[in-house]
Amino acid sequence: MATEKRRKVVFLTGTRADFGKLKPLMLALHQDNAFEVHIFVTGMHMLSKYGYTCLEVERAGFGNIYKYINQNSSDSMDHILSKTISGFSDFVKEIAPDFIIVHGDRVEALAGAIVGSLNNILTGHVEGGEVSGTIDELIRHAVTKLSHIHFVANDTAGARLTQLGESRETIHVIGSPDVDIMTSPSLPTIAEVQHYYDLAFSEYALLIFHPVTSEIEDLYRQIRVVVDDVLESELNYIVIFPNNDPGTDIILEEYNRLKDHPNFKIFPSMRFEYFLTLLKHSRVIVGNSSAAIREAPHFGVPAVNVGSRQHRRVNCNLVINVPAERGQIVRALGIAEKMPRESISIFGDGNSALRFRDIVVSTEFWKHKTQKHFVDRFSG
Repeated sequence: MATEKRRKVVFLTGTRADFGKLKPLMLALHQDNAFEVHIFVTGMHMLSKYGYTCLEVERAGFGNIYKYINQNSSDSMDHILSKTISGFSDFVKEIAPDFIIVHGDRVEALAGAIVGSLNNILTGHVEGGEVSGTIDELIRHAVTKLSHIHFVANDTAGARLTQLGESRETIHVIGSPDVDIMTSPSLPTIAEVQHYYDLAFSEYALLIFHPVTSEIEDLYRQIRVVVDDVLESELNYIVIFPNNDPGTDIILEEYNRLKDHPNFKIFPSMRFEYFLTLLKHSRVIVGNSSAAIREAPHFGVPAVNVGSRQHRRVNCNLVINVPAERGQIVRALGIAEKMPRESISIFGDGNSALRFRDIVVSTEFWKHKTQKHFVDRFSG
C-alpha cells in the first residue's frame, strides 16, 4: 500500500513575538508524521542589535530552518518588504511547499502572503481581523486579502474578516496560540527567570514602547514623556527594546537616560516563555505593546496603554488608556495599583494548537482553492 505524501508546511517568522505565537502551531505539525515542517527565519531574528533571536528558533528543536537577512539599518519598510519577497520567493520555489503560514501584521507576513498568492500556494494567516492604530492595521488587512485560510483569535476577529469579503468557510476560530504557552505547566518559574537574566528586583513593572510609524514627528516628545513619568514613579522596571520600525533609534537614544539607573534593567530581547513568566509576576505593564492588551489581562496584570498604537484593539477593564502627556502614566499607575488581579480571557482557552492541527489534518482542508472570490454581504 502506497504511503500518503507528507505535506510540506512553511512557517515564516520575523520577530520574537510572532515566533512565540507560531511555536505551538509548529510543534503540533512537527510532531505529526503527516507533515514536513520548514521554518523561514528572517527580520528582527537576524539582527544582533535585537538579540539575534534566530538562536531561539534553533534551540526549539526544529529541523529544516532557513535563515535569511532581509534588511540593514538604513532600509525603509518598503525596501525590507521587497527584499523579503525576493528571498522568500526563491526559497519556496526551491522546496515547493503545500502550505505557507504567516502571522499578524509585520512586513515579513505581507511578503509571505504576496509570495503565496502570486505562486498559487495555499496560504494561511494567523490572527487576522484585529484592529490597531498604526500602519500595522493596514498591513494586517492586506495580508488577509492575500491569504486563503484564516486562523483567528475570537469571533469578533472572524466577523471582521467577513466584512472584508472573506468566505466563512475559510475562517477558523482557534484562539491565540500564545495562550497555549501561557497556560502550560512548562513555563519557567520566576526564580529561574530572575537567575537567567540576573534580576534582583522582587517587585517590578515592565516597559515596552514601540514607535508609531504614522507619528514619527512626535515620537521624541512621546518617549521623553514616557521616560520622565516612569522615572518619577520610582518603581523598578524591566525594559525591553522596541521593534525595528522607523523611529526605534529615537526610543533607544532616550533609554540611555535609564542605563545606569538602579531601578531599571534593559534588554534587547527576551526568550518568549521567560517574558511570559515575567509578565505574569509583574505589578503592571507600561507602554504600547500588544502584550499589554492581549497577554497581560489573561494573567490578571493591569496595563497602562500609552498613545494610539493599540487604538480600538480591545476593551478590557484591566487596561488603562492614556495619552502620551506628562503625568498621565504616573496617574494611571496609581489606579493600576488598586485594581483586583482577576484573569480576563479574551483570546482563547489554551487549545489553539490542537484546533489548528485538527483543521489541517482533515481531507476537506486540502480541497481549498487558491482562487478567491469576494463574498458580498450587501444586497441591492
